[in-house]
Amino acid sequence: MRVWDKMTGSGSEEEGPVPTHRVLVTGATGLLGRAVCKEFENNGWLVIGTGYRRARPRLLRCDLTDEDAVRGLLQEYKPEVVVHCAAERRPDVVERHTEAAVNLNVHATGTLAREAAVCGAFFLYISTDYVFDGRNPPYGEDDSPNPLNLYGRSKLEGERETLRHSPGAVVLRVPVLFGEVESVSESAVTTLWLKVQEATESCTLDHCQQRFPTDARDVAAVCRKLSERGRQDPSIRGIFHFSGKEQMTKYETAVAIAQAFNLPSNHLIPLTEQPAASALRPINSQLNCSRLELLNLSVTPRPFTSAITDCLWPFTPDKRWRQTVFH
Repeated sequence: MRVWDKMTGSGSEEEGPVPTHRVLVTGATGLLGRAVCKEFENNGWLVIGTGYRRARPRLLRCDLTDEDAVRGLLQEYKPEVVVHCAAERRPDVVERHTEAAVNLNVHATGTLAREAAVCGAFFLYISTDYVFDGRNPPYGEDDSPNPLNLYGRSKLEGERETLRHSPGAVVLRVPVLFGEVESVSESAVTTLWLKVQEATESCTLDHCQQRFPTDARDVAAVCRKLSERGRQDPSIRGIFHFSGKEQMTKYETAVAIAQAFNLPSNHLIPLTEQPAASALRPINSQLNCSRLELLNLSVTPRPFTSAITDCLWPFTPDKRWRQTVFH
């Protein structure tokens, strides 16, 4: 990760030409934020990543709910693009800690959008398929949102704040994500690895709610393409959808993971009643992604089996598993 050095006007620890374009990525310690940072950096951008609770070396620590701190950050680093990944994305946590979640998902988003507009930065806000109720999929960008839970409502309010304060901004709605996780519990998809490995005990998993697991690396590539085009083309604004194409329930996802690793799956039991949870989830909030595709701003999603193998093999008991399977 390179951080802008204001004194020398260069990025640290890099030789060769200095990147000319600067992107600020919020939530850079999270699953999507890390992927976005890597994608931009690999394509010649200078990346300024922010974190808060999990801030680490070479990232800036910033409380996004502090308006003065956000204003100072953007005025100091003057990014050309801001990709806002930071959010409270766990629906059950939002139900329990609503005020903190709304501060981050709504108020901080409004502040960032406003300050990005002031400094002339292109603003990209990550939203969710949970803005829809799941009763009439697939959903296009112009379909009416009707979130079932507080998480979906908070992200929808974040969308409205984004477009109110920064009319040239882009909102990118995505479904459940997985990717290169630091722990398997970091994603609702990779956490199923724990269930797959519990082969000695039967385990019930939801077989009602249809999901479209999406690789964070693919989302990151879409963010970069939108940003690069959006800086040049003012018609790139408003709401876009991006999603993986493979539809599966939690049960089917776990079975697919087991098959990818040649592990048994007969201990996994499909549960065909709605599971009890503090936050209601939509049954099927499939996104129609044709707007991105028509503008040639999409990417072909990685096949789930190879993507999940990529992400989970470091958590296999024998890290040499990869060689034994593929060679």
